[in-house]
Amino acid sequence: MEMKTDTSRLAIEQISLGFSDQGYICDQQIATAIFLARMLEKPLLVEGPPGVGKTELAKAAAAHLGLEMIRLQCYEGLDESKALYEWQYGKQLLYTQVLREKLGDLMAGATTLDASMKKLAGFEDLFFSEGFLQPRPLLSALRSEDGCVLLIDEIDKSDNEFEAFLLELLSDYQISVPELGTIRAKVKPLVFLTSNNTREIGDALKRRCLHLYIPFPEPSRESEIIRTRVPDLDESLRQQLVQFVAALRSQDLKKPPAVSETIDWARTLILLNARQLDPDFVANTLNVLLKFRSDIDIIEPQVATLLRESQLAADRPGA
Repeated sequence: MEMKTDTSRLAIEQISLGFSDQGYICDQQIATAIFLARMLEKPLLVEGPPGVGKTELAKAAAAHLGLEMIRLQCYEGLDESKALYEWQYGKQLLYTQVLREKLGDLMAGATTLDASMKKLAGFEDLFFSEGFLQPRPLLSALRSEDGCVLLIDEIDKSDNEFEAFLLELLSDYQISVPELGTIRAKVKPLVFLTSNNTREIGDALKRRCLHLYIPFPEPSRESEIIRTRVPDLDESLRQQLVQFVAALRSQDLKKPPAVSETIDWARTLILLNARQLDPDFVANTLNVLLKFRSDIDIIEPQVATLLRESQLAADRPGA
């Protein structure tokens, strides 16, 4: 048992290091969730505020494992014709025209209505065959020869009906196509579902998944993310930057700055050759961090105060 535990810990550590190589700073909880999702062959439902790296997690997993990533972007009204497959109607129509032109030759020898119907039945089966099928992301994932990472992004934007449609895929890694029967995964994909919590996900879907919640990172972890993504940024400036962003997130904002926006702001500092965070610079670049005018109006009068607090926090040992 101890050897198995040590092996598991080593595998989790390797995941963490491998994700770091892809530029994704992966803590113990995230690495453990990835390990369990692979070993238990269960989908991973990743929830958290927008911009904390949920989609990037799936991309990093695909890069780390050397697998293709197939992405399904969810939206209201998404149905199986966009998610699973659809028939190529233009191709079917062309086939129908050819069939009509050759109908006399094809019906040769059929002297009764029953004989004619039997011949036509064979062509109807061909009409709804693999040759006329256009695979969409879910079917493409099941058919992948070498396995893949399947990202079902922003599942909370889809309808309850689409959630119900996914249950078969998420429990048995198979899908039923009325015309073709049951299609099973050749190699079970590693499935990520992401949610921004804009609505509650159904219990049936949650039961089929492992769960991972990613909050906004602590300043120390966000500093490491910035160091990885924007290595040219001065360390002291980086520390003040992440403390200032943390202070913004503590305010009552409509949309607190995401990690991706922190990275953009760090790159802005490099592009504008900023040596320090001063009130004028922050006021002129707040739009990089804050996406709503109402949030900017809340923060602008507090910029000087927040800068002083963030500088003090950055100067504390262990910040």
